[in-house]
Amino acid sequence: MSHQSRASSSVAAPSIARLIADELGVSERQVAVTIELLEEGATVPFIARYRKERTGGLDDIQLRKLAERLDYLTELAKRRESILKAIREQGKLTAPLERDILNAVTKTELEDLYAPYKQKRRTKATIAKEAGLEPLAERLLSNPALVPDKEAAGFVSKGKGVADKDSALEGARNIIIEKIAETPQLVGKVREKVWRDGKLGSALVKGKEAEGAKFSDYFKFDEPIKDMPSHRALALLRGQKEGVLRVKLDVPVEPKHEHPAVGLIRSEFGLAKKGRPADDWLVETAGMAWKSKLAPSSSSDLINRLKETADTEAIKVFSRNMHDLLLAAPAGPKTVMGIDPGIRTGCKIAVVDATGKLLDHATIYPHEPRRDWAGALAEMAKLCKKHKVELVSIGNGTAGRETEKLVGELSDKMPDLKLTRIMVSEAGASVYSASELASKEFPDLDVSVRGAVSIARRLQDPLAELVKIEPKAIGVGQYQHDVDQSALARSLDGVVEDCVSAVGVDVNTASAPLLARVSGLNAAIAANIVAYRDKNGPFTSRSQLKKVPRLGPKAYEMSAGFLRILNAKNPLDGSAVHPEAYGVAEKIAKQTGRKLGAIIGDKAFIAKLNPASFADETFGVPTVSDILAELEKPGRDPRPEFKTASFKDGVDKVSDLKSGMRLEGVVTNVTAFGAFVDIGVHQDGLVHISELADTFVKDPHTVVKTGQVVSVLVKEVDVQRGRIGLSMKRGASKASSAPAPKMDAPKEPSSSPFGALAALKK
Repeated sequence: MSHQSRASSSVAAPSIARLIADELGVSERQVAVTIELLEEGATVPFIARYRKERTGGLDDIQLRKLAERLDYLTELAKRRESILKAIREQGKLTAPLERDILNAVTKTELEDLYAPYKQKRRTKATIAKEAGLEPLAERLLSNPALVPDKEAAGFVSKGKGVADKDSALEGARNIIIEKIAETPQLVGKVREKVWRDGKLGSALVKGKEAEGAKFSDYFKFDEPIKDMPSHRALALLRGQKEGVLRVKLDVPVEPKHEHPAVGLIRSEFGLAKKGRPADDWLVETAGMAWKSKLAPSSSSDLINRLKETADTEAIKVFSRNMHDLLLAAPAGPKTVMGIDPGIRTGCKIAVVDATGKLLDHATIYPHEPRRDWAGALAEMAKLCKKHKVELVSIGNGTAGRETEKLVGELSDKMPDLKLTRIMVSEAGASVYSASELASKEFPDLDVSVRGAVSIARRLQDPLAELVKIEPKAIGVGQYQHDVDQSALARSLDGVVEDCVSAVGVDVNTASAPLLARVSGLNAAIAANIVAYRDKNGPFTSRSQLKKVPRLGPKAYEMSAGFLRILNAKNPLDGSAVHPEAYGVAEKIAKQTGRKLGAIIGDKAFIAKLNPASFADETFGVPTVSDILAELEKPGRDPRPEFKTASFKDGVDKVSDLKSGMRLEGVVTNVTAFGAFVDIGVHQDGLVHISELADTFVKDPHTVVKTGQVVSVLVKEVDVQRGRIGLSMKRGASKASSAPAPKMDAPKEPSSSPFGALAALKK
């Protein structure tokens, strides 16, 4: 693939590498080298970790952005060539036009330039041109001193369908309107004017009051389009999609004042009211061009721009949350009882061993309608004793808190069991349960029991279990169903790949879905690794991976550094040191006069070593520094220490909450406007961005992460609408004696995200 779009002329398009370098604030050489690596089949995690010398140390975030922009600009280059070819074939490609097309850096700009030359269906303007009225339009536009009626008289021709002077003038007007609407520079100016000064408003569609109650904040609403945040834009657009809201974009104009877009049209074409015969007719034509052409096209373009911007922000939020969730602290290899709570159908229990293997399962009925509390306690006690259960993982859905009470009572009555109970998010568990993967693993198990297995395993290792579920089904996003689905999938796939690479994978215990997410591997190779392992026993070295069918040299190069062989003969096989750099580690051992095994883990000794002493032309200081860090603690896990939140006894539902309560909870979702926290009442509370800290917070992600255990103060409670306002401010408790503010939705939704939240929940 070429890194530069070129036309068959002396004029060349700007280098893609240069454009990306300017955007990222890095050198063109760094970008060009990275593009070469990507084209050679290298993955982002591989480049970020093992090609630092070549890229100048670009990190995974920069590399993902680079790859994304490379795709966009490559598509733009292809479209540019297609447009140049089409205009050239029409014989209309001038040097200035070619230069403008080659310098266009957005798809919108490119399409504006192509609009006058694009093959289109017959319009009123093309019919008028066919009737010979183009000269009339050009005369009146270039010389307003001409008398329209007098000029039009010479173009009357019943044979051409021009019955009279009025018909001739109407045809000429249609030609001028189309010319105005297809003047690229003007279209761009009008679009940017509307973006700067326009307001996007919404109104209720008559008769939709009850159906659209969740959009009540937007029944009569407007806001500058350029200032509209992601969550509000997506709420408005969903309301429009569902037929509840009527959305309109326009620039506010004082009564009897000219619309600013019409002023731009007049300025571009030199139209003015100077008392000349054609002035009024031309100014009226400019107004009609705005209303019939530029108003709808600019509105459509800008709402699409707003949607793209909102999508980008929402996808960014989802990706950050997904990253934090996947890298949440693992409980580790412990025997876990997973419980998928239920009422009428009972609570499904699954016990898994330290490796995640299913040992036992059962169903208990402690809640309505059976209310067999004693029987449920007895069954759980039997399973806990039989399998020496250490942790109990309880899904946080329906009947979750009631089930947690049950486990708490078991712990109180039988303290010798030494149980630790944890509420975990069950988001996506049902998706996994019904998946082909779960069906193959547990063909004879009920779907809900499979869910209990997932709930147990995701406590042991969130990353290993959650990779089995389609990322967007996990539900830690901001309106994931409303955004560009292909862009969302690309972003989330990248997040999963980066997280798996950051932690590394034990090749002898990993499932096929987890292996498939490793840099350089895919589902087929992952399945082959598992099949080879099942047939030949555990891998004893990384080099043995080369024997796996379809795991060729390139796949091995991309994946080897992320695959761990624990307790291998060569200790480097269990580290993040890439096999290609084993020689560097051996050089360090040789030059220091110590055996490699003696160096590993000797932090004090390693701290004294100078990376530059072991660097060469192939492996520079960055790589040697990484190798030394790995020797200090091979295969280190970047995830935090495992912690649990303790929900307050007696606080099980929203009505139990009181203003001023101090509670512990778990962050379930972080959005642009704050964080949602599970405090154990079946309804997440919101810590608005203004309540996250005692200082100003621009981005909630800088304060909290999904899965984080936090202490919150209950600020306000609306039981009827299930709204809980929380605060994480340290000084909040001092003011807790003051009356809590009312939770009524304000007239201006910007101060309350609850309206957007209600509108966008599914």
